[in-house]
Amino acid sequence: MADRPDPLPVATLPAAKPSLPHDSALLHVTGAARYVDDEPEPADLLHLAFGQSSETHAAIVAIDLSAVRAAPGVVAVFTAADIPGQNDVSPVAHDDRLLADGEVIYRGQPVFLVAAISRGAARRAARLGRIDYAPRPALLTIAGARAAASLIEPTQRMARGNAAAALEAAPHRRSGRFAMGGQDHFYLEGQVALARPGEDGQVHIASSTQHPSEVQHLVADLLGVGSADVTVEVRRMGGAFGGKETQAAPFAAAAALVAAKTGRPAKFCCDRDDDMVLTGKRHDFEIGYDVGFDADGHILGLKLRLASRCGATVDLSPAINDRAMFHADNSYWLPAVEILSERLKTHTVSATAFRGFGGPQGMLAIERVIDVVAAALGRDPLEVRIANLYGPGRDVTPYGMTIADNIAPALIARLRHDCDYDARRAAVGAFNAGHAVLKKGIALAPVKFGISFTTTHLNQAGALVHVYADGSIQVNHGGTEMGQGLYIKVAQVVADVFAVPASAVRITATRTDKVPNTSATAASSGADLNGMAAFEAARTIRDRLAGVAASIGGCEPSHVRFTPAGIVAGAETIPFATLCRKAHLARVSLSSTGFYATPGIAYDRAAHRGRPFYYFAYGAACAEVVVDTLTGEHRVLAVDILHDVGRSLNPAIDLGQIEGGFLQGQGWLTTEELVFADDGRLLTHSPATYKIPTAADRPARLSIALWDGENVEPTINRSKAVGEPPFMLAQCVLSALGEAIAATAPDRRAFPPLDAPATPEAILRAIAAHRA
Repeated sequence: MADRPDPLPVATLPAAKPSLPHDSALLHVTGAARYVDDEPEPADLLHLAFGQSSETHAAIVAIDLSAVRAAPGVVAVFTAADIPGQNDVSPVAHDDRLLADGEVIYRGQPVFLVAAISRGAARRAARLGRIDYAPRPALLTIAGARAAASLIEPTQRMARGNAAAALEAAPHRRSGRFAMGGQDHFYLEGQVALARPGEDGQVHIASSTQHPSEVQHLVADLLGVGSADVTVEVRRMGGAFGGKETQAAPFAAAAALVAAKTGRPAKFCCDRDDDMVLTGKRHDFEIGYDVGFDADGHILGLKLRLASRCGATVDLSPAINDRAMFHADNSYWLPAVEILSERLKTHTVSATAFRGFGGPQGMLAIERVIDVVAAALGRDPLEVRIANLYGPGRDVTPYGMTIADNIAPALIARLRHDCDYDARRAAVGAFNAGHAVLKKGIALAPVKFGISFTTTHLNQAGALVHVYADGSIQVNHGGTEMGQGLYIKVAQVVADVFAVPASAVRITATRTDKVPNTSATAASSGADLNGMAAFEAARTIRDRLAGVAASIGGCEPSHVRFTPAGIVAGAETIPFATLCRKAHLARVSLSSTGFYATPGIAYDRAAHRGRPFYYFAYGAACAEVVVDTLTGEHRVLAVDILHDVGRSLNPAIDLGQIEGGFLQGQGWLTTEELVFADDGRLLTHSPATYKIPTAADRPARLSIALWDGENVEPTINRSKAVGEPPFMLAQCVLSALGEAIAATAPDRRAFPPLDAPATPEAILRAIAAHRA
């Protein structure tokens, strides 16, 4: 059929997509966008709070909750014994308890649950519980867990060639270590869920979650009912960044438990301090490296050890640490390499998904290695980066995947030219020669980020499309909207299928009773998966409409064309709404489901071999910084970014994602520091003690451009994912800071031992160590 949408959607969708505003933009700025906590509260609503552990690792000897039950406003109190089904809110390993049972394994762990007539009453009562503990030894650090051989799973190894022999034979060799901290998600909307009991044991949950289906299944198991009795709905989230992929489940499960037990609606709106204590963070890592290289900076042999603090339970740590291994090559060919990954179990809140999902930690490791090699040789780090890039005949990753779309060399070359890197680097050198206190640094670094869930079965999505008799269109899919613009992108995809404006398409709240068994909106795959599923559903309806139009115009369905002016069939041009009405009268179904599963991916985790990614997204960024060597303070002066989003579905949305991702990455590497006390308490548990980047931290000049190209794989409109890859562009900031610190003793031929985040204290330590 000549005009039927091709199985490769690029054949029928426009080459240049318009920059439409976010579907909720007006609602956001006027305050009319409704979140879970904005829903009208029923008169009999119960508010919830957890009673939390005051010990880091201990057996629970006795619990006295009489004062809690007697507190003003308290309606009910629950412990693990009150859970009718499985006391489990974990994504995989069945080791996360909703309420502690017999022992506590991190400071702040929920032990009991309070339901009261107000949020304040619930929180005040939760502090009145008396719990007797028998303390046990606690492991808090990577070093402590390693010494105790405390792992969530055996150490994993990925290798190619003989790294030990290559290191021995290399003309030059360097080794060292550095650390990078974790990161709090600090979403604007905290964890929240509202559960309403239905008839016959059913429950409806409005949850701020990236994974409605997982919440549905966990709640069903916890209540001892079928998944069909639990409906989870998500209209929008006020940010998530991975922090609501698994971490939303406890709050939804608590609300559902209370609703089921009391027959009253229940809401858990978590306090910000409690939220930061209760929920997982980005994994902090310690990196050890041993690298051999030649006089031109080519890496000949490399041993990397990636050690992460995973926390008290498994959560998603296996997959996150796997991805750190996958991205420990970034854009570079490593002929002989061994990557070891230690996944250490500690008595701290479990680390979890965060934008990049381990990729940033792996990439930062190899970028530090490149900087070390360049410093040892006295060469421009950009030249060393270019010398090690993947290329013809050196295009297979350490896990055996051939790179079919390597645009990194061309993209770097263009950014180098466009941002005037060489002249600016010379100017930085001249500045440093003339200034004793202020030192500048400049760095340009690439990003190559694999797109797909590395757990293969998660690469699937469903959608439901209704076309009404008046020509309006409603779409539902399994993706969730957390501010990233997924809904407007999918609306544009469906609108293009019917050649109608995007304003004719209404995307409705994600609900588990409309599209079942969905994957999390994560791994940057939301538009890839759900856009294609919605396309398939819309295409099915379009084919039915083409048949109706053909009967009107006296032509073959293959000759029917959908245009903005109407549907052209023979000599007839039929308005879209008119055709929909005629199809309804002709008893033609105008509703369809759509399904998509990413093709061509498979991975053998035991061997660490395969094709875990459908394609790669690329980018590069150049950052120029200045450091005050007396105070350790720094400023990012200018940033230039060139990023690859394929054939963009919505350039304005993509540019916003790139800027936001970069600044969040800059925050991780410069200001956001998690501090735990020696007794396991999180000390940085509020906006007063945890510093996210602000508008003042945005570079004075931030230039962002989109790479002019398309995906080599048949994704929707040949677009590429944009959620996570820009986060890693910020690694150039840390490299630039290292260059500035190196300028304090330029003859040392060594890269400073700068850990992340590069707070003023960390910078001063690095300056002192470098000068010493």
